[in-house]
Amino acid sequence: MYVRHLQLGSFRSWERVDLALDPGPTVLVGRNGEGKTNLVEGIGYLATMGSHRVSSDAPLVRHGDAQAVVRAALRRGDRELLVEIEINPGRANRVRVNRAPLARPRELLGLVRTVLFAPEDLALVRGDPTERRRFLDELLVSRTPRLAGVRADYDRVLKQRNALLKTARLARGKAIETLDVWDGHLTDLGGQLLAARLGLITDLAPHMAEAYAGVAGEGATVAGLGYSSTVPLAGDGTAVRPGGALPTAAELTAAMRARVAERRGDELDRGMTLVGPHRDDLVIHLGPAPAKGFASHGESWSLALALKLATFALLRADGEDPILILDDVFATLDAERRAALAAVARSAEQTLITAAVLEDVPPELRGARVQVGGGAVTVLDGDAEGTGAR
Repeated sequence: MYVRHLQLGSFRSWERVDLALDPGPTVLVGRNGEGKTNLVEGIGYLATMGSHRVSSDAPLVRHGDAQAVVRAALRRGDRELLVEIEINPGRANRVRVNRAPLARPRELLGLVRTVLFAPEDLALVRGDPTERRRFLDELLVSRTPRLAGVRADYDRVLKQRNALLKTARLARGKAIETLDVWDGHLTDLGGQLLAARLGLITDLAPHMAEAYAGVAGEGATVAGLGYSSTVPLAGDGTAVRPGGALPTAAELTAAMRARVAERRGDELDRGMTLVGPHRDDLVIHLGPAPAKGFASHGESWSLALALKLATFALLRADGEDPILILDDVFATLDAERRAALAAVARSAEQTLITAAVLEDVPPELRGARVQVGGGAVTVLDGDAEGTGAR
């Protein structure tokens, strides 16, 4: 899959932009603050319905405008796909595919696949569990789109249950009976999410180990992945081993229900749900120890890069190259990490790279270029200039 043409309207700093793109590597080069990242952020939004930089849609709409539009023509084998998202902060977004509206925006998820590596990804190793849960669930939905509905339903039930817990502290009796009903919904959906996450980590772990070995070089400590859960059956953070049997969704639902019952008193006292996937964590290992708190800055960068390279390898193994987006990362990497990333970038069906300085990008990736500056984009092919768009 690759983006053949990108249009943005009132998106971030762009009033309007029209940009033709080709397969293979393309470098978007320009000074900081000119809007390079905004362009690739728009493409990433097509895949996740969210931004890698902010948690809400409001900052994505150009100041003074009511809505933004992201539109892209994509090639998927011999098929052309036209995707359009109308971003409406505070209201429902609208999505069209081949000009036909989708009943629910989340039906788009899984149709466009991207892997984005950016400086913010260091938080996957050093940041809060929220970042790692988001990474897991976005990858889950990309591979299995129906899980978008499971995740949305789980979040809805969790919100309702938390509201009920807050009132149940004061008015027990009837509220407790209602809580039992919500427990059933929560644990059924939670068991499905837990089973999906464990399966994903098992699939991803071998790619992670291989990617880290390639990035860190010969003799490097082995990297691994584990899952730390509030439901003991789902994992205690220990690194997964290939070929190990995984609990089923039904088993995880039963285990979560039992754990919820055990923590009922604590939950009533605190007025919040203390058990479930929303409180779990992906554990990145470096050797026998969790990387967070033990890995050096350089090791953390290598682990973050390896995690994204592993994601790319996993999605490629599913049968289709995702669009690879590298947002201002080459300037921060040493020679070994650059080489490992460049090898994958060169092999991808489409790689989009942003850089403030062209010389930061390995020479083998500098074929097609787009100059970004002054509110316009200018397509360059080798040494020949093309036309600009504003």
